[in-house]
Amino acid sequence: MSPARHHLPPMSPLLQVIEADITTLAVDAIVNAANEALLGGGGVDGAIHRAAGPGLLAACRALPELRPGVRCPTGEARITPGFDLPARWVVHTVGPVWHGGDRGEADLLAACYRNSLRLAHAHGVRSIAFPAISCGVFGYPIEAAAAIAVREARAWLAGADTPTSLVLCCFGGAVAAACRRELAHA
Repeated sequence: MSPARHHLPPMSPLLQVIEADITTLAVDAIVNAANEALLGGGGVDGAIHRAAGPGLLAACRALPELRPGVRCPTGEARITPGFDLPARWVVHTVGPVWHGGDRGEADLLAACYRNSLRLAHAHGVRSIAFPAISCGVFGYPIEAAAAIAVREARAWLAGADTPTSLVLCCFGGAVAAACRRELAHA
């Protein structure tokens, strides 16, 4: 039995926070918090690969390696079809591993959002959902990551005509609460 698909309300706000499984969202694109190899892994990356089916792994393997084991450097983004997902596209981005904040982590995380949105825009995406990039095994502090996610989403929506709907999809309540607190700041 396949998981229930979540449909966003037709008149949803431009930016919203939801607590859900990103693989079930009926949006144009979902963002995968991937590793540099783009061959699947744990957390959201593994869940997306499992839900999308073997076509996603094949599409990722077809992307050129820039150096051995690296198809997508940290902060950059790549796009593939969504295959068995309700989303048409998967935008893969590699967030930074948290090392205390003094190795450019904030700039790299912000670049993940900007580059994912630019790539989505180039493919005509009108609705996109982001997970909490780098907040799992990469150890990025949730409050700091939420601030960056909301800032970058607002900046994009203020200056672009697509995507028109941006979702911060949180798998856990702590991340959702942090994102909602950031959204509450005007």
